[in-house]
Amino acid sequence: MIALSGTRSGERSVKTPPADAQATAVLIEWTASGDSPLDAAGLDLRGADLSDADLTEGLFTESVLRDVNLSGSDLYRSHLEGAELEGANLSEATLVKAVLDESSLAAANLDRADLGSVEAWAVDARGASFRSAKLDGAGLLDVKLQGADLSNASVQRTSFQVFMDEQTTVLGLTGTVFGPAHVTEGSELRAITGADLEVWLNSRGAHVQVLPPLRGYGQ
Repeated sequence: MIALSGTRSGERSVKTPPADAQATAVLIEWTASGDSPLDAAGLDLRGADLSDADLTEGLFTESVLRDVNLSGSDLYRSHLEGAELEGANLSEATLVKAVLDESSLAAANLDRADLGSVEAWAVDARGASFRSAKLDGAGLLDVKLQGADLSNASVQRTSFQVFMDEQTTVLGLTGTVFGPAHVTEGSELRAITGADLEVWLNSRGAHVQVLPPLRGYGQ
């Protein structure tokens, strides 16, 4: 384990370093840097165990994080634009105000994660699990949620311009959202909002209210 006393979580730690030597060297330097955020932009972090790590304001732009263990990690205000997070374990992670634009979360585990006010544009989250996750105030714009599991997740005043299909699970999803969403039923893709979106969600076990569009938003 690479570890050093930190400022927010009490300890910076890398339980298992990545396979890539350059990425490992950067992590070693980060643990010795005291208060500086981790700059892992563009690095290949596959094989790393960064669970419970203090990654606040970290830079992971275009990083390779496929199958990396980030469970319980603090990624507050982190930058993950274009990051490859397929299959990553982000369960119980904090991603409040993180930026995920154009990243891939396909088949990632975000169960019980806090994604409050996250920025997510053009994100591929097909097959991802968001069970009991908090998505309050999130900006989900052109996010692919086909086959994703949002069971018991929370959405309060969440921009919900997403793509869903008959395999998207919304049982127990609660809160308020702004549409429109796009749904695929059979071979048909259609945009729905307002009462139609409420019916689509709530007939599948959600308890969601669709709010009218914000004045000037998307116009």
